Amino acid sequence: MKMFTRYLEPQVRRDLKKKMVFIAGPRQVGKTTLAKQVLGARSGGYLSWDVPEHRERILKGEFPASDPIALDEIHKYRSWRSLVKGLFDRGTWKRILVTGSARLDLYRRGGDSLQGRYHFLRLFPLSCAELTVRSSSDLLSLLELGGFPEPFFGSSQVDARRWSREYRQRLVEGDVQSLESVRDLGNLELLMLRLPDLVGSPLSVNSLREDLQVAHKTVAGWLGILERLYAIFLISPFGAPRLRAVRKARKHYQIDWTLVEERGPRFENMVAVHLLKWVSWLADTEGRDVELRYFRDVDGREVDFVLVERQRPMLMVETKWQDRPIERGIKYLKERFPACPAWQISATGSKDYMSAEGIRVCPATVFLDTLV
Repeated sequence: MKMFTRYLEPQVRRDLKKKMVFIAGPRQVGKTTLAKQVLGARSGGYLSWDVPEHRERILKGEFPASDPIALDEIHKYRSWRSLVKGLFDRGTWKRILVTGSARLDLYRRGGDSLQGRYHFLRLFPLSCAELTVRSSSDLLSLLELGGFPEPFFGSSQVDARRWSREYRQRLVEGDVQSLESVRDLGNLELLMLRLPDLVGSPLSVNSLREDLQVAHKTVAGWLGILERLYAIFLISPFGAPRLRAVRKARKHYQIDWTLVEERGPRFENMVAVHLLKWVSWLADTEGRDVELRYFRDVDGREVDFVLVERQRPMLMVETKWQDRPIERGIKYLKERFPACPAWQISATGSKDYMSAEGIRVCPATVFLDTLV
């Protein structure tokens, strides 16, 4: 696979000078490659819990003599928090990098506290800004191949489709079984098959419960598992006072947007992942508390994405497949928050202008290049 310097690498190197660094993110998003690039000539300092030989060395306490060291998927070991804390507190290794395909900030809870000993960073799929995508054709290639390095750099739509379908099985057989207590793996996989068809619409847990013939609590729990393992992410509605906005119904998106068959929802999903990546970057590197939301009111006006900071919108984005008149939802929200930048972007459109209301209408590549 093509060697590619990921956007997090400079930040990882800076943070390692001060504390441990935890890198979380979806399975096969490039965490191992990033870790080995940070180690450089000291790549012998890499140990993975998923490799039997490496796991035996970890359990025996036989760690590499090089500094830094990288411990991959170590959170699958029940006592990993105490192990990592001990390594760091003894000071034998000045730089310790921990990577995992799950929310390490959640799986660290319980036992000895690691608070104050690490910086937490999240690695997400390849994006337009990271790849310097400027043309519509390149954007459509990213939309078709997905943002995971292996299928994207493989440049084959057939191989990308096969990879995507195999990815779900690896997730169930690997991470779910090793990290979560799930007995009904068959129905969990059925849920994973059903979710891509529901992308972009308010998610009804009750409807899913009826489809799968399981309890409401069970479905809600499975959604939480898939979110912790970076298979999906959920966004809540933005409900400022006096907007008559819906308050409870959440929408969900796939981290692997190629699972979504229809082109319009897939494009919306791809933009959602780009925005999640940017929001996570702002939180992890600048400490900003920015949330990815959407807007919908009781009259049916909607804006696909609203970024919120300190309970006020800081960015609103509406997605379209091609050039279209400006949607009434984003006009409505822009009127109420005139200082908030507003964009209506299209996957295949060519128009680029500023409306009288102050809404920027342009090809998606123009906007996505401003992110990370």
